[in-house]
Amino acid sequence: MTEEQGSSADKEHAGGEREAGIRSFVERTLPASIADLTDLVRIPSVSWDAFDPAHVAASAEAVAALFEGTGVFDTVTIERAATDSGAQGEQGAQGQQGQPAVLATRPARNGRPTVLLYAHHDVQPPGADADWQSPPFEPTVRGDRLYGRGAADDKAGVVSHVAAVRALADAYGDDLALGLVIFIEGEEEFGSRSFADFLQSHREQMAADVIVVADSDNWNVDTPALTISLRGNVTFKLTISTLAHASHSGMFGGAAPDAMLAAIRLLDTLWAPDGSVAVAGLTSSGETVPDSSAESFAADAGLLPGVTPIGTGPILSRLWAQPSITVTGIDAPTVANASNTLSPSVAVKISSRIAPGQDARQALEALQTHLRANAPFGAHLDFSDIDTGEAFLVDTTGWAVAAAKQSMADAWGVDPVETGVGGSIPFIADLVRVFPDAQILVTGVEDPDTRAHSPNESLHLGVFKRAILTEALLLSRLAEAPLAELAGHEAPAAG
Repeated sequence: MTEEQGSSADKEHAGGEREAGIRSFVERTLPASIADLTDLVRIPSVSWDAFDPAHVAASAEAVAALFEGTGVFDTVTIERAATDSGAQGEQGAQGQQGQPAVLATRPARNGRPTVLLYAHHDVQPPGADADWQSPPFEPTVRGDRLYGRGAADDKAGVVSHVAAVRALADAYGDDLALGLVIFIEGEEEFGSRSFADFLQSHREQMAADVIVVADSDNWNVDTPALTISLRGNVTFKLTISTLAHASHSGMFGGAAPDAMLAAIRLLDTLWAPDGSVAVAGLTSSGETVPDSSAESFAADAGLLPGVTPIGTGPILSRLWAQPSITVTGIDAPTVANASNTLSPSVAVKISSRIAPGQDARQALEALQTHLRANAPFGAHLDFSDIDTGEAFLVDTTGWAVAAAKQSMADAWGVDPVETGVGGSIPFIADLVRVFPDAQILVTGVEDPDTRAHSPNESLHLGVFKRAILTEALLLSRLAEAPLAELAGHEAPAAG
């Protein structure tokens, strides 16, 4: 055996021992990771305007303490940035402070890459407590799932980063040369309105070779997924007005067009009879999708017996590669308060998902043009609270993608699936703009039964463990070789 062969064998042996140590560490510290997660879930960190911002601040403090406790970072701070109305649409005032985010850094050494780990600690509003089987902010384990608002989206993403960093610190100690940046956002669920300004003001601190966004899902509880496409989004409030004031429906109904009638007629023009989008100018990406049965979709989506899917083409094409339009809210008299009155105005919230490859502002213009052209009875339309977010496609040829997929396969025991996601993560477009050379990996801890944003949101604890192990193995492999070697060769394999 030559000296070079001996050195290579020693390196492989050391790598195998280190991987075994990482696996053992993740396994034995899983109860502590779950405990950390339950502590975070108890904090009702809803970032929306109508909720107490003190809870988001408390959540940021708790997250900062977790990363401080790893002993890995040179700096751990809680930061805020100004919202930028130009970056996130029409809503938001220039100079208003965003919600608190956690930023932690340690520089790379010896030519190793720097990895930025992203997640968010804010959560969606819980909705009605009566719709939950257990209180939304009292984390509860039932079977192999942890229930609670934010248990999966995205406080599990936060704790998976914490746990992976702990495993890395245990494996390397003072020899860790990998650069790490932690950015845990505090307002993702409210549109990331200060995200662009935060990137701009902390650009140097956040610069990285690889960015891991832990805010997506997996194929199922047994099969990991790397998200390679995300739809963009356009949301706005549309107010339809037809009358200067309310009038008695008996005296004027049948001749005076009330706003509810106009709204119903107008909104119906957005879809074809089969439920597919009927707005000229909204495009599809045409990307190839895996096979998926209508039966499994019906079960995952919770379709009632006899209810059929909408749209045309393969199910996953409808979710990943085609646009969609949803009316997510209506401001109108409630049934309990209804009187015999013609409504002068009705307001609706429209949420449209945009296929990869389409510019979100162009999609907004297409929607506005369609609605104005189809307004019945001369109804007046007003658009407000406009937000847009760009779609995203991952370049799957990079060495970081190869390393991530191998780490998933080794942690799960099953090869990962490359998937699209029907939801949107608009801030990724900001990451691409500010860090154009960084490789972006979109991972997550969710699965089809997670019900993120809905009552009874939950996290599968087996998925949680495998997600932690995946990230710890990925970070270890990126720590093993200098950046120049990674850029010129296949991803490093441990063991």
